[in-house]
Amino acid sequence: MRIAKSSLISPDRNGAYGTVAIALSFFVFAYSSRFGQASILLYYGLWLPLVLVDYRRVLGNYGRRLWILGFAVFACLSVFWSAAPSMTARTGIQYLSHVVCALIAMRLIDIRTLTRGAIAGIGIVLVYSLLFGVYHLDPLDGTYSFVGAFASKNQLGFYASLGIYFAFIAPVALGERRLWLLASGALGLLAAYSLLASQSATSVLTSAVIIGLWLGMRVVGLLSPGHRKGLFLAAVICGALVAVAGIYGGGVDLVLGLFGKDSTLTGRTYLWQQGIEAAMASPVVGVGYQAYWVQGFSEAERLWEEFFISTRSGFHFHNTFIEAIVETGAIGLVLLSGILLTTVLGHIKRLLTEDHDTQSSVLFGIAMLLLVRSFVEIDIMNPYHVGSFLLYFAAGKLTLQQPRPEARSAEVRRARVVPQGMPQLRY
Repeated sequence: MRIAKSSLISPDRNGAYGTVAIALSFFVFAYSSRFGQASILLYYGLWLPLVLVDYRRVLGNYGRRLWILGFAVFACLSVFWSAAPSMTARTGIQYLSHVVCALIAMRLIDIRTLTRGAIAGIGIVLVYSLLFGVYHLDPLDGTYSFVGAFASKNQLGFYASLGIYFAFIAPVALGERRLWLLASGALGLLAAYSLLASQSATSVLTSAVIIGLWLGMRVVGLLSPGHRKGLFLAAVICGALVAVAGIYGGGVDLVLGLFGKDSTLTGRTYLWQQGIEAAMASPVVGVGYQAYWVQGFSEAERLWEEFFISTRSGFHFHNTFIEAIVETGAIGLVLLSGILLTTVLGHIKRLLTEDHDTQSSVLFGIAMLLLVRSFVEIDIMNPYHVGSFLLYFAAGKLTLQQPRPEARSAEVRRARVVPQGMPQLRY
């Protein structure tokens, strides 16, 4: 039986394959530590063989994406000065190949297929966690939290946050109806329950903030392009003033108190201090990608002991920027921060200057979620992680040519008469 190329690599026709590939990728990202190398090979098998179908269409021009590859390449190069060369070499190659897979997916998967695949994949991930999950004791605050099938409640909370976002986006931004509307509703309920069960203050707060920011940008988009920038700037200023008032007026402590947290964020402020001190040992190039949290290294062993990490693995500084400067120095910090900020600002710019840009509307919310979480987690620094996959997917979309305004207008007109909601936009 012959399979048409378009059913694999054409964004207009590969909806079935793309949905399955995204869903399976999300499942691998969640549980690769449980299922081992076989699951990683499955992930690679979903994306890399597509190069053989049509390498020009699948790979595109990487000269336009050098800024996206900068951090991954530098992570690999850090093997030459790494304190743990074998660890850096292995994880650096994994991270770079992971980025390549994300960029392949970016070229082949449109925003509707990404959303449907995410709904299916996150749903499977959360169901698996509810069926086979466990509770863990947090020795720092003495509470039990549901961690699902993960090692940390924060990861379960992250998937729950993504589930709430995609369940919200599917009917509101993409106009999904019938089967996918029901699937969105089911995922929303499942994600909300998982979020409450995990008791992850970070995930609860970021979920609420991102939905609010998305709705705010939707209101801004109702104005004419000439008035959007002014309203957006006013909103940013007001948001900054509210944030400052919350920090110095005790609002932050009040919110944290609702979740049983204190101003130290359950020891995270001490951990950040230790990370900053560690960064001073090699501030320019760092100790090497993934070369700090290595068994046998005195500082890592000390922090594992202080934070009761008996497994002596799977720990980090709970801050993307601190983790980046410790491992890859100021150079790596600039490269990674540049990708994240460029992605956020790039999609904001499109929303402020273009009409009916559904793609940037969805990716703006994802990028903002990753940005907000970057201050307390490291979702974008590890290979085979849903956060890094989504970051490079969203960043890569900025390098593709925008559809013509008249084409978008035609899509919008057709959406008014198509019962399934907005049709797929072509990118």
